[in-house]
Amino acid sequence: MSFQIIGDSCCDYPYLEDDFTWIKRVPLTIELDGETFVDDMSLRCAMLISKMAASRNAPKSACPSPGSFYEEYDCGADDIYVVTLSDKLSGSYGSAVVAANMFKESHPEKNVFVFSSKSAASGEIAVCKHILALAEAGAAFDEVVSKTLEFINNLTTYFALETLEVFRKNGRLSHLQSIITGALKLKLVMGGDETGNVCVRGKALSIERAVSKMAELIAERCKARDMSESTLYISHCQCPDRARQARDKIMELVGFKDCLFLRAGGISTIYANAGGIIVAY
Repeated sequence: MSFQIIGDSCCDYPYLEDDFTWIKRVPLTIELDGETFVDDMSLRCAMLISKMAASRNAPKSACPSPGSFYEEYDCGADDIYVVTLSDKLSGSYGSAVVAANMFKESHPEKNVFVFSSKSAASGEIAVCKHILALAEAGAAFDEVVSKTLEFINNLTTYFALETLEVFRKNGRLSHLQSIITGALKLKLVMGGDETGNVCVRGKALSIERAVSKMAELIAERCKARDMSESTLYISHCQCPDRARQARDKIMELVGFKDCLFLRAGGISTIYANAGGIIVAY
């Protein structure tokens, strides 16, 4: 049986991987000060960061239409696996589900399943890579679905940001939180909860300490688990040295099998901003 993995454009880009045919991305769009940017491989994120810094407004994202997902489903594959941003963060999941229902009506012989990653960025790629390994090993569609749902339930995502300006501008930080973090120059370690919402996991007085705090949180969470066959995924926004620092600190404490670095796409960039890292496993 042939298969295709489809993600929205918050699935970040692995380095040193020229063959992207194993995953197709359906782009979200980003609007800032009257300009609309399509979040595909042609988007220059450094330019987007500059425009964000110069603007008093927060960038806004829009999920793909059901029609955009439908077009990608019509790819000839027998089994279609779709991975989106957490359904608590974006309408991308709902749009993909509407498209899947439409597609299955006209193609009843096809298998389609839409996963809410309960995550974003590196977390989405972690889910996609899990699906890829199962499908390439010849697992049946229902087995891939059940094992991937189990993987998502155990997926953990953390992020540490150099700046919380976008969160302040778009209201995801309360006014009081904005004042306190700004006055104290705090760096927050944030992450996803069990439902896919974003919450604060820790605080630090510098981004370096925030990365160390993140490593400690991961070590504590993994202390009773065997991670020797697990991969650590790190998305970074214009900060490869910080990503390597995070990898070294985490893998010093936890015995992950390996680490995959990812380049932030547009959606990751508008939230992580320059200097931000997003870690998933």
